[in-house]
Amino acid sequence: MSGRPRTLAPAVVLAPAVLLLLLSCAPDPAAPAAPPSSGSSSGPPSSAGPPATTAAAPATPPAPVWQVGATPLPLRPDGFGQVLPTPQVLTNRSLPTVDRLPPPEGDRWAATVRPVPAEVLARSTWRADCPVAAADLRYLTMSFWGFDGRTHTGEMIVNRRVADDVTGVFATLFRNRFPLEEMRVTARPELDARPTGDGNNTTAFVCRPAVNLTRWSAHAYGLAIDVNPFCNPYIRGDLVLPELASSYVDRGNVRPGMILPGDPTVRAFAAIGWTWGGTWTSPKDLQHFSSTGN
Repeated sequence: MSGRPRTLAPAVVLAPAVLLLLLSCAPDPAAPAAPPSSGSSSGPPSSAGPPATTAAAPATPPAPVWQVGATPLPLRPDGFGQVLPTPQVLTNRSLPTVDRLPPPEGDRWAATVRPVPAEVLARSTWRADCPVAAADLRYLTMSFWGFDGRTHTGEMIVNRRVADDVTGVFATLFRNRFPLEEMRVTARPELDARPTGDGNNTTAFVCRPAVNLTRWSAHAYGLAIDVNPFCNPYIRGDLVLPELASSYVDRGNVRPGMILPGDPTVRAFAAIGWTWGGTWTSPKDLQHFSSTGN
């Protein structure tokens, strides 16, 4: 996993399946003006004419039912957040996606691979002491299907050695309409933010040590990807990450966005030689795929 999942820029989630500000209601058009009276234009309006109408007030957007990243959790002695029951609104997670990049045209698959732009590198977790040089990383943009049934464009940083393989995997996920809630570059402030336990960002490069270890994570080399972390949590003893995702520990209750043994997501990563943390015994890292085996 890429670390304590959180959302840097909280996304407003609206019912029925609405995340990160989407689907705000448009104001109603102004009502038509009352027709003129049949009297002289210079005289007073006829009292028998229809009453004048006023423009309709703008519709009020529905109140948000969940705001991702808004509420920090109380901490455990080990520094992680308290593992709490999954809020009802998240037990069958289907939150829509905010479009940070223009969606693909015509709902078609599209992907780009290029060196990491300076502004993207600056907002990422990369720093000079990371175990991979910036020149050895690549910036990807890729189409994906959201839980809202719409196509979106996500972004990801990976090691240049695996860039083409990774776009191939996500092309397969796109063809299978496997839903992703979010795909964006992890930002540096997220590494030190208080855990909120409700993040669901599909991401790759994160310059940090492995969980509870001092060695670098495979994510720090751009050689691992976490997919829908909330739907596919990290589990070790009584620890569940994200901390509110405990309802997804039950893998028999199959819901969209979950990764299951032998499914198209597992097969697509296996085809490029990557391993799945869902096959591990302890921890079991259901979100995690890597080219290094760890």
